Amino acid sequence: MKVAVVGATGMVGNVMLQVLAERNFPITELLLVASERSVGKQMEYRGKNYTLIGMQDAVNARPDIALFSAGGTTSELWAPKFAEVGTTVVDNSSAWRMDPTKKLVVPEINGDVLTKADKIIANPNCSTIQLVMALAPLHKKYNMKRVVISTYQSVSGTGVKAVQQLENESKGIKGEMAYHYPINRNAIPQCDVFLENGYTKEEMKLVKEPKKILNDDSFTVTATAVRIPTSGGHSEAVNVQFEKDFDLGEVRKLLSETPGVIVQDNLDTNTYPMPIYAHNKDEVFVGRIRRDESQPNTLNMWIVADNLRKGAATNTIQIAEYLIANKLV
Repeated sequence: MKVAVVGATGMVGNVMLQVLAERNFPITELLLVASERSVGKQMEYRGKNYTLIGMQDAVNARPDIALFSAGGTTSELWAPKFAEVGTTVVDNSSAWRMDPTKKLVVPEINGDVLTKADKIIANPNCSTIQLVMALAPLHKKYNMKRVVISTYQSVSGTGVKAVQQLENESKGIKGEMAYHYPINRNAIPQCDVFLENGYTKEEMKLVKEPKKILNDDSFTVTATAVRIPTSGGHSEAVNVQFEKDFDLGEVRKLLSETPGVIVQDNLDTNTYPMPIYAHNKDEVFVGRIRRDESQPNTLNMWIVADNLRKGAATNTIQIAEYLIANKLV
């Protein structure tokens, strides 16, 4: 495969290269694509140096697959140009997620919706991916009615500037601020910008994207997204009301049998998911599985994943792997 990594110098771009190497992705030619200010610089991949190229040069090279992590504006402008020359684009921005003509894919859940005709494929929001990985098998069995999510999201979800802010503040250094407020020893109940309905963009992604991925709008979702002072890994407290009753043992079994999900749920040994354990891992971890005793057929659980890996880079690459395995590219 001739593969382009668009946004190669960014946080997710760097993790994409790491994951491509780890998974021995079949690359015959690699194009590392960056903004004009970085063109001509060198980057290393698997012991070899590559010269960063610009967008138009990458389009002209007609790669088989382009893995995009360069922001929504860039994706809106350039993804169609790659698609026009026959490249299949897997885009990690929010640009195409809710476009009715584009597929929104978590391969373990709905990879089967993909066809050869899909030239721009959207990667879901990081918080959505780990959420639907746990919800999908339970929805299939018990039929969700309502989902209530509270997220505890790391600063790496904002980007390198936010990671630097946390590091500076933890050392007592004054520096550039990614947030309106200090993040060290704080929790900020705002991820992304506020919308007219009082929710943030991040919260509304959690409301809308699961319905598209599961191809079902029969359930309702509400969310509160909070930024916390961890450098990596997103956590979610999730409350799900089902139409059918459930057995907790069966819930744990369903989740543990779901590819890409690991159940960590042993109260005797204080075993439960935490960002520190999810770091650099591709699985989604689920624990604190228990009944909501305040109303019938309702479950509480705690979901954690590395937001830069399964939440971004790994899921993008898994989509590409699915396309190759099924001869769709």
